[in-house]
Amino acid sequence: MANGRLQDRVAIIFGAGSMKPGEISNGRAAALTYAREGASVVAVDLDLAAAQETADAVAGEGGTCVAMSADVALAADVEAVVTATIDRFQRIDILHNNVGINDFALLADMTEAQWDRVMDANVKGMFLACRAVLPHMVRQQSGAIINISALASVRYLGPVVAYMTSKAAVNGFTQSVALEFAEHGIRCNAILPGFIDTPAGMSAYERGDPETVQARKDYRNSKLPGGKSGKPWDIANAALFLASDEARYVNGVLLPVDGGVMLYSPTAK
Repeated sequence: MANGRLQDRVAIIFGAGSMKPGEISNGRAAALTYAREGASVVAVDLDLAAAQETADAVAGEGGTCVAMSADVALAADVEAVVTATIDRFQRIDILHNNVGINDFALLADMTEAQWDRVMDANVKGMFLACRAVLPHMVRQQSGAIINISALASVRYLGPVVAYMTSKAAVNGFTQSVALEFAEHGIRCNAILPGFIDTPAGMSAYERGDPETVQARKDYRNSKLPGGKSGKPWDIANAALFLASDEARYVNGVLLPVDGGVMLYSPTAK
């Protein structure tokens, strides 16, 4: 039950849409969770229609949410979002960096453009967002930043070298920001999701007939410690804690939300 843990706060979520209309992504779950706890939310996505669907979902529950479009790899886009947020709400209390893309090309086959695309979205985008928001948080002498990293930042999960590299960079970036701005009352933490049933995550399983899809999902789940994957709400609830005053002494943490996968040995079963 919501209890106003973020009452009167303002949150920007970059990557707040869903790649599949009507479905809950990590970003959409975060927007709904923050709003339920009293925050005014700015939902940002490259696809304005996806951001608007999130805003409509929040409004449908009586919350406040503004939809905006931006390419996080473009400084002008990011700065425009931040300026518009300050103009509307006069402050920014929470920055939630959720944008992340993957490319399954093998290293030997990867083009420079593919590499740059992943690094720009996953790392440069967080840098630009933090650079634009932090002056306002410094002025307030308060703020919470939540960066969405990945289990792949610390564990090999397959031939996704650009993705793994970018998420490892997110971890280092998070901890650097945490210590550089701690004296200003600003905290910066990262969440490392494991296998989460998001629209993007599930797209890899949705090839072939439905029976094959379900078989793939069942096989994956059988390899996980608890026999099941996580949901976007699991990531959103972790983010809510990190954004709230309950985490006032939590800074520079890389928090796995993975059901214990990080601790799991492939020889355990």
